[in-house]
Amino acid sequence: MLKRCLIVVCLGASGLVAAAEPVDLDMVSRIRQEAFHNSQVMATFSHLTEDIGARLTNSPQMAEANAWTRGRFKEWGLANVHDEAFDDFGRGWEFSSATVEMLDGRTQPLHALPKAWTPGTDGPVEGELVQVNIKKLADIETWRGKLGGKILLLGEAREYKRATASDSHRHDATSLEGLQEFTIPKSSANERSKRVKEYEERLELAKAVNTLFAEEGALAAISISSWDNGIIRVAGGGSRKAGEPVGIPELAMIAEHFNPLARALENKQTVKLRVNVAARFTDETNQPGYNTLAEIPGSGRKAAEIVMLGAHLDSWHTGTGAADNAAGVAVMMEAMRILKAVGARPDRTIRVALWSGEEQGLIGSQDYVSRHFAAYPEPAEPAQKALPGSLRNPTGPLQKKRDYDRFSVYFNMDNGSGRFRGIYAQENLAAVPIFEAWLAPFHDVGATTVATRNTGSTDHIPFDRVGLPGFQFIQDRLDYFTNVHHSHLDTWDHVEPEDLKQAAAIVASFAYHAAMREERMPRKPVLERD
Repeated sequence: MLKRCLIVVCLGASGLVAAAEPVDLDMVSRIRQEAFHNSQVMATFSHLTEDIGARLTNSPQMAEANAWTRGRFKEWGLANVHDEAFDDFGRGWEFSSATVEMLDGRTQPLHALPKAWTPGTDGPVEGELVQVNIKKLADIETWRGKLGGKILLLGEAREYKRATASDSHRHDATSLEGLQEFTIPKSSANERSKRVKEYEERLELAKAVNTLFAEEGALAAISISSWDNGIIRVAGGGSRKAGEPVGIPELAMIAEHFNPLARALENKQTVKLRVNVAARFTDETNQPGYNTLAEIPGSGRKAAEIVMLGAHLDSWHTGTGAADNAAGVAVMMEAMRILKAVGARPDRTIRVALWSGEEQGLIGSQDYVSRHFAAYPEPAEPAQKALPGSLRNPTGPLQKKRDYDRFSVYFNMDNGSGRFRGIYAQENLAAVPIFEAWLAPFHDVGATTVATRNTGSTDHIPFDRVGLPGFQFIQDRLDYFTNVHHSHLDTWDHVEPEDLKQAAAIVASFAYHAAMREERMPRKPVLERD
């Protein structure tokens, strides 16, 4: 018979003693042994990053990743392994090479990489460089008739700012204590309208600029990376949707090479470049995207209830999607492997989801939640329907699906590859003492903190929006937001293997205890959107 330890915790400084939360220390010990001494997390992580590489949604590499992860789940003995489609994501895209060279006078290679879903050059093209600055629709007409056969430098030079702190960071007692502070949100009655207006204007301008550049016959366009120190930070351009204007070949260039080009043009010098981008759309028509799922089936009367864990399998295209988010995928896969390896027989079903389309707005996880659990009614107005879910006007009461009341909790990892320091409770105060109890056996490996505050921008949010408990772990930042995030440096070498082992042990333990609780995880009130 398994031994259980009843850990009694206090809720913050109030001194109110919460109900005893059982923690199965025998199971935690087995999980730790498997996670720390027989880990396979780096083998999984290495295959995703160094064998498959970048995994842009709907690219051939993403299809390979879906297939490979399904294969691993089956090898480990998981059940109900399958891909689930979400509709009309768009076209696949990939690139194999990109070069930019300065010609005439001082010749040199310039470091730049293409934006996703922009066309290739179909061989090398050469042209004079012209600086173009279009900030609003009215600026477009000033450039008509001036861009044919030119290579465009988009925007202006940026002053270099030296770092004032280390580019890699781990939490300490002071920073973890700061996470305990909750900031009361300010009133924002007009915030949604403002964000909608900015989104629509940005989208309209991008389409108009793409159309202008293509109609003018410009050869290529170059913008500045948003980070300094030789880092190419780049995401998407053009359009992934068939039938929409994709513009011309467009690249992001390191600031230290962009700035001299801008200064030369400001000094009235003639600059000629050669650009060669091998990139292609892999589909002619819009295609669905795919999430990959697998389960450890529950047993007994709670088998129909669901505990979920997940991470997004897709990435951007210039690195190898290591910290964002092969790290999270490897941890969640390892947690499932650990549970199988230690012989866990959960009361509830434990389901893992590897999402796609996260980088384009949580598309895969949002679709899954809408299909299986709950959704707000689709808006009738085409303009509203075209907006992301987070920007739409309220459309009526929440429409719950069959599995809404069978759902217990979702755990997510997508804040880089750093060590877990605790978990964000997402304003679910009833979850705080539960998490404090579950974290207690991991204090010795640095996971100590339960913060009541929210964190956003990743795949737990679709669950949270419909009133389902969805949580993200607190992690050490390392150099995620200084060197790695959406950059060509998002590679294996920026990840700490021991951090991933620790994270996998905690996820496995949290999933197991959520599956074994007498009650489902408590839910916070749903704010109705009338």
